[in-house]
Amino acid sequence: MSTSSRFAVAVHILTLLASSEEPVPSSMIAGSVGTNPALIRRLVGQLAEAGLVSTTMGSTGGAALARPATSITLLEVFRAVETTALITLHQSAPNPACMVGREITGALRKVADRAQAAMDDTLTGITIAGMLADVKGAAAGAAQRRKRCKR
Repeated sequence: MSTSSRFAVAVHILTLLASSEEPVPSSMIAGSVGTNPALIRRLVGQLAEAGLVSTTMGSTGGAALARPATSITLLEVFRAVETTALITLHQSAPNPACMVGREITGALRKVADRAQAAMDDTLTGITIAGMLADVKGAAAGAAQRRKRCKR
């Protein structure tokens, strides 16, 4: 049982695209993410299917945001690249002869629904533009700290 990093990588891709005025090639995106271009192309394909990214071919081609960064929410990104809910229930049916086995799925479903709704609400309120602003703010803060250390 492992969790997927597709969402984190997709947010990274979109934030990088938001920082560029030109299309960004998959090799450059892969260098920023620290992974191979094939994975990037697969995720960019999913993001394009969701209407979040457009791609162009050729020597000056690459990926670009299909919409303004202010209109792309993290919930849209999550839904574009993740195939499962935040919390998944049992893969096989629990034992109905056991009280816990009989009732646990319903109890877990209530928890999963509440957790999913909370995550959805949070991700709806954050845009790619907000992520880029956070990244730029962190970079500016790091630059200030480096300046103080050199004195």
